[in-house]
Amino acid sequence: MTASKPYEIDSYDDTFLIYELKEDATSSSVKICPERGGIVIGCRLSGQELLYLDRDTFLDPKANVRGGIPILFPICGQLEDAKYEWDGTVYSMRNHGVARTSAWEVAETGTDGEALLTLKLQSSDETLASYPFRFELSFSYRLKDGKLSIRQAYRNLSDRPMPVQAGFHPYFATGPGKSFYYESDATRLLDYNDGQIKPFAGTVNLAGLVESVALLDPKTPTIAFPFGDEGRIQLDYSPQFKTVVLWSVEGKPFICVEPWTALNGALNRKEELIMLKPGETLELDFVLSYR
Repeated sequence: MTASKPYEIDSYDDTFLIYELKEDATSSSVKICPERGGIVIGCRLSGQELLYLDRDTFLDPKANVRGGIPILFPICGQLEDAKYEWDGTVYSMRNHGVARTSAWEVAETGTDGEALLTLKLQSSDETLASYPFRFELSFSYRLKDGKLSIRQAYRNLSDRPMPVQAGFHPYFATGPGKSFYYESDATRLLDYNDGQIKPFAGTVNLAGLVESVALLDPKTPTIAFPFGDEGRIQLDYSPQFKTVVLWSVEGKPFICVEPWTALNGALNRKEELIMLKPGETLELDFVLSYR
C-alpha cells in the first residue's frame, strides 16, 4: 500500500478549474479558483469546513460570488454612487474593486514542507478603465500545520503614487445565529445602519441589521470567535489591516468577519489610503486558523 504524501495539490474542473491544497496529518484542505478572482471557495481545517458558499453565484460567471474568501482590491466596500474622483477625472468602480472579478494566473505550486499555490494578477485595459494605475498582485496561499496563510504583495507599476485599500471578505458558515462574542481589544464600533459610533464590549448581534458594523480601534491585529460546538476561529493579519468589518444577511447561515486596511469609502474621502510610490511593493499577511 502506498503511503499518502504529507502535502498534495490536486486540480479538477467544477465549471471552473479548482486547485485543492491538502495536508494529510491535520485533515485540512483549501480549494481555490484562480479564474473567479483568486477566491478561496472551501477551507477545511482540522476536519472542519469553515466557509459558506452559495454555489449558484459561484457557477454564474456574471454573478458576484457570495461565499468563500473574496479578495478586496483596490477598495473595500462601496463608493458613493459607485464613483470616485482622482486627479480631476471621475471613474466608476463596482463594490469591493477589480481583483475579485478578474481572472488570476497560476505562478507557482509546491508541496515541499507545505502546500503552496501562488497566483498573480496584472492590471489590464479593463482594470485601468476603473482604476487608472498599473499594478501587479501576487498572493501565495499556504497550507501548513492546519492553518491557511495568504502572503500578499501589491506592487505599483505606474509612474505616480498609487492609492490602495485592501481587505478580505470571509464568509463563515456559522448557521442561523447572528450574535457572537468576538475576542478583540477594540473598544468602539461604527454602526453603518445608523451612522453612530458605539461602545464595543465584545458581543455583536447582527440579527436584523442590513448594513455592517466596523471595529474602530483594535490595537492588536487579531480577532477570534466561537465556531461549531466547541471550536474557535482566529484571524491574524498585518497591522495595516486597521479595522474589522462584521456583516451578515438575515436568513442566511453565515457571518462575515473582514479585515480591511481602511473604512468604507476611503477612495471617496481620500483618507486612510496606503499610498505606494512608483515601483514600491506592499507585503501583507493574513492567517486563518481553527482550534
